[in-house]
Amino acid sequence: MDYRFTPEQETLRQEVRDFLKAELPSDMEQGEEAGSDEDYAFQRKFQKKLAAKGWLVPHWPSQYGGSDMGVMDQVVMKEEMAYYRAPLSDIFGINMLGPVLMMYGTEEQKKEHLPGIASAEIMWSQGYSEPGSGSDLASLQTRAVRDGDDYVINGQKIWNSNAHRSDWMFLLARTDPDAPKHKGITFFLTPTNAPGWSCRPLINMAGLHLFNETYFEDLRIPAKNIVGEENRGWYVGAALLDFERSGIGTSATARRAIEDLVGYAKEQGTGNKEQGNGASAEHSRLKHALADLAVSTEVGRLISYRVASMQAKGEVPNAESSMAKVYLTELSHRVYNAGVTVMGLYGPLTPESAKRARLKGAFGMNYMVSLGGLIAGGTSEIQRNIIAQRGLGLSRG
Repeated sequence: MDYRFTPEQETLRQEVRDFLKAELPSDMEQGEEAGSDEDYAFQRKFQKKLAAKGWLVPHWPSQYGGSDMGVMDQVVMKEEMAYYRAPLSDIFGINMLGPVLMMYGTEEQKKEHLPGIASAEIMWSQGYSEPGSGSDLASLQTRAVRDGDDYVINGQKIWNSNAHRSDWMFLLARTDPDAPKHKGITFFLTPTNAPGWSCRPLINMAGLHLFNETYFEDLRIPAKNIVGEENRGWYVGAALLDFERSGIGTSATARRAIEDLVGYAKEQGTGNKEQGNGASAEHSRLKHALADLAVSTEVGRLISYRVASMQAKGEVPNAESSMAKVYLTELSHRVYNAGVTVMGLYGPLTPESAKRARLKGAFGMNYMVSLGGLIAGGTSEIQRNIIAQRGLGLSRG
């Protein structure tokens, strides 16, 4: 299949590059995740600049604040944003909830929530996983009971990225405990300042506060805040995960990381006295390893293009999205693992741990962060089950 872009799309690519070079520091390392409050403030400021240009949600219809761009135009923009490590903080609203509201939301819900996402004024988080319901998400136990015009929610969620900074959360709760586990689940929207909503920080192994545990204690959510039908929220949530798994950015981020690593290896192999235990670029094994990663990154790029091409045709990728998710998250971890290995004793150093960290400690930090990518959004094992059953038609047995 030919995935070459049109002249107009290449012109757009150059325009995006010029904008990013002007707006971002040349040594930008942030990407999607923001650990510090300072990083997060920069993210919000940058997002509003994108919104002003119509680039924050370019693929959305103009009636909801988008630019009516095609899917492949969006691919061009996302590739460049990821390559230059642009800070995009509201991945849940922009990439996940927004498209789902367009599919399943009421007109009232669209008018209330989509403009705030498109203008970068309102930030969202996701309430899916629970302490006992992660990979087997359908076993969730957070309970929602109808009380007049409201639902009363009690339960707990976990691994809620940026919940401590979000204004709203979308969540799944069980509304019919007697139904089969994939049924009887409803999809809700709630403001995070509502009485009964609270969260507690979870610090990851990289020392960053990205995740949280979220608690609902007699949290009241109006019935109008249900997306889709009562007891059929599983299907809304599953559609949302397809959007989560179809991103193009990981291959571009990996490509940039490999380029940095090749540059480092060349520098160490041309007379730098502080080589540590890192191998030189002349070492054939290192060359082959880097070449293998570069080829793998291009494969991942084409897998993502396949997902995007299906979306451009109006199709909903399912097994294909899982292929992209499992391949690219595992590739990302391989890339950062290679960097840590090449740098030897300097590899595990993070920006805060030592001034002698190589490449600002980005590989040591991202090695730890990338481990979470193998689990978040559905584990690699779950993705392979989806590929086997929905892509290859194999039975559960």
